[in-house]
Formats: sequence, C-alpha cells, structure tokens
Amino acid sequence: MLESLISLDENVRNMGIFIAYTISWKASSMADYEGDPFEIDVQGLVNYIKNKYSLDTLRNDKTIRAYREFFWKIGIDPTKTRPSSEALVRRILRNSFPRINPIVDAGNIASAYTMVPIGIYDLERCIPPLILKLSRGDEVFRPIGGAEERLRKNMPILVDAKGTVMHIYPHRDGIDTMIRNETRKIIIIAAGVYGVDKDMVKKAIEISVQLLSKIGWDWCHSIIVKP
Repeated sequence: MLESLISLDENVRNMGIFIAYTISWKASSMADYEGDPFEIDVQGLVNYIKNKYSLDTLRNDKTIRAYREFFWKIGIDPTKTRPSSEALVRRILRNSFPRINPIVDAGNIASAYTMVPIGIYDLERCIPPLILKLSRGDEVFRPIGGAEERLRKNMPILVDAKGTVMHIYPHRDGIDTMIRNETRKIIIIAAGVYGVDKDMVKKAIEISVQLLSKIGWDWCHSIIVKP
C-alpha cells in the first residue's frame, strides 16, 4: 500500500518534481512527551549550520539555488517568499529556531540539515490515495496561520482523494491535515526539484524517522522515491 499511497501527475513530473516519503506511527499521543526531547539535537544542528554557512554564503549553496530556481518557475519570488528549508537555516543563523511540537521539530531538524523541504501530515485526517498535481485554479486552500484562499491555476499541489488541498508544493501546508497533539499516524514527504540530489532528499526522510524513533515512533522501514 505504501507504493500506491501517492502518485505524481505527468505535468508535475515534467516540472522536475520528485518526492521521497514514508509513514510512521505511535500508539500514544504527543501529550505523553515531557520536556524537550530534541534539545541536544537542535544544539548540534545550530553548531553545524553556523560552522558551515553565513547569511552571505547561504545563497551559493547548490540545493538552495535549485529551490530558488523552482520558485521562479512557479511564479514565486524566492527573495520575498523563501523556500522553507532556506528560511529555517536563516533563522538559525539569526539565533532562532522554531519549536512547534516534537513531530514537526523532527522534520524541521532534518530539513535544515539537508536543505530539503519536508512536509508531515496526519494520515488519519486525509483520504488516500494522494496525488501531486497542478491546480485547476478554483481550489480552496486553508493554510496554517492564514485565511482561506482560492488558488490560481497551475500551482503544484498535494490533494487527497476527496480533494482537500494538503500542501502547496514545496512550501505551504494546509490546516486540515496538520499535526495535532492527538496525531498518531503520519506521512512524511521530502520535496525534490530539478537540480537537487535524490540521495539527499531520501536522507531527509532518514533523519526524520531516526529522530522520531528516539521518542517512541515506529515506521515502515521503507522509503519510496517517485518518480
């Protein structure tokens, strides 16, 4: 079932889009966690980023450039709306790192290490199979932290079987399938574009599940890369 969980429309494949994904689960909810389970991991990430990059050199990173070029292709100015992975690293370089909840934090740590955007979604709040396709131009999108909006045409989006827009690729997530305290089953998706190393996209998933395993999450021990 994992292989058929997500498909990519031919139009998005032609744009150089590819993904890696897996699923993970936990018997209990996030309410069971105490303290900050990733404090040491975040500090290691901060040291790594600050030793490797500066705000001036970050723009020269090959992976960052690939996502910026993709943003231009879909009509988004990446100097105004940063790719999510770049935005994370910039926050670290400015001595800040967002802490949301342990699941999202694990994805953010993996994203900052690899420069690959990661989306994590509650599998019990969507109806598989999922498809990554181009928008028609009349879909309703309910973003996290924003007002409901109508999408313009030809935006790459992730939707479930009932048409819920879960994600605008590769930078905005919807509220309907976002991670909540009661979330117990998730799909983790790493977003690739032309010019990004597929092994690095897969590594982003590997880091995510390694971190989640530290706090009691299991996973299917298989990572699907498409196409």
